[in-house]
Formats: sequence, structure tokens, C-alpha cells
Amino acid sequence: MTRSEISLAYEDKGIDTDTDADTSRVPLVLIHGHPFDRTMWDPQLAEFSAARRVIAPDLRGYGASPVVPGITRLPDFARDIEALLDDLKVDAFVLAGLSMGGQIAMDCYGRFGDRVHGLVLADTFPAEETPEGRRARNDMADRLLREGMRGYADEVLDKMVAPYASPEVRTHVHRMMTATPPEGAAAALRGRAERPDYRALLTRVTVPALVVVGADDAYTPVSDAEDMHALLPDSTLRVIEGAAHMPNLERPEEFNAALGEFLARVDGHA
Repeated sequence: MTRSEISLAYEDKGIDTDTDADTSRVPLVLIHGHPFDRTMWDPQLAEFSAARRVIAPDLRGYGASPVVPGITRLPDFARDIEALLDDLKVDAFVLAGLSMGGQIAMDCYGRFGDRVHGLVLADTFPAEETPEGRRARNDMADRLLREGMRGYADEVLDKMVAPYASPEVRTHVHRMMTATPPEGAAAALRGRAERPDYRALLTRVTVPALVVVGADDAYTPVSDAEDMHALLPDSTLRVIEGAAHMPNLERPEEFNAALGEFLARVDGHA
């Protein structure tokens, strides 16, 4: 059993709750991006916990989970996820991650892929960090520690979600960013500056995969999603119109429809 030095905060819905989820369906594990928290997945928790177990943790340094200053590498996040699923006795699941969460999902697959029955990679990319990217991430980490989150959140809001996103979505995303502890966000940025290359790993994925991207995503454009789709042996690509970097919040009905079709396919082969 994997052990972690921290205990993650999390949502665990669909089992032993009033929803009476169908336990024959594969559980769904949702990994949020940076600099967000598990409430990023509220539309998916509401939709899918009616029929299956859905688990959405706050990553270390985010939300209600402990803040660990310094540097948090992607394998650190993956070990935390593995330890949580060990504690919850979840042995098989569909693993979904968005942005940084997608990169953590890739690392998780490399660590315990035998437990992953389906892989969902949303608005993310697998390539290692560039020298320019490493400098930019470390510079941003320094800035967040010096200035806090609000200025950064104001600057990137229109890239995280499209300018035409609903006011409710924009408020939710901005609130998550400003609530994130700067120490946690900085530690993750320094860890992502050392991100490895997951492209070879993707060519060895033996389970069905779903690649999702917002049509107007400036951080991880459609071309990145197409490249991942080409690497994965058995994948479906879905481009969500009218969305940027967070289609699960910007266009939840379309995102949930794509995810629901994928989950039904995985359930059929479980």
C-alpha cells in the first residue's frame, strides 16, 4: 500500500450516500488543474455521482488539502492520489485530469496503470518543459510568493475561460484562483518546470482514452490534443465548441455528454 505524508481533502460521492449509485459501474476519479480545487468538477460530480462512485480530491497545496511549500513534482501528486485510492479501497477506476491534472493522470498511469480502466485527458499536453518554460514557471512561482494570487488571477482569467463564458463560470474560476495558497501554487509551478516527457508513455497505454479540448483553448490548443490522440493506441478526440481551457465548466452539458459516452464504453468492457 502506498503511503503519503499528507492526507488529501476530497469529495467521495455515489456510494453510501443518498444517490444509491450503481456499484457495478467503474468509479470515476477527477484530478483538477492549477490553480484550482476540487470544486472545478462540480458539474461532473453532480452528473455522474447519480450512477457511479465519483472521487475528486484537492491536490496538495490546493483547496482544503495541506500546503507543502518548496517544490511539488508531478510524481508527488501521483503518489498522493495513489495513497488516497488505497485508503478508499478503490482498486479500479477511470482516471480523468484537466491541464496539470492531465499531466498528473499521465504520471499516475505510469505508476499504477494496471488499476486504470480508462484515461481522460482534457486540455493538457504530454511534452517535457522547454528551457523557456522552466524559467517562466520559476519566475511566476517567485512572483506568486511575492505578490499573492489576485494579480495573476486577473491577468489569466480570459485564457482560463473564454471571455464570452457566463458570469457565474468566470466568478467561480476567479474565486478558485484567488483562494489558492501562493505557497502551494508556487511549489507546483516549480515541480512542473521539471516535468518529464510523457509521449512515449502514451504510446503504451492499453486502455481506452478520451482526449477533450476546448476549441478556443490558448494554453493547450486543439493541435496539442490532436497530437495526443495520434499517440494513444485507442483514443477518441472531442473538441468542445464555445469553450477555452475549462470546457467542463464552460460547456458542462457537452463535456458531460462526451464523458458519459466514454464511461458507458468503459463500463461495457469492465
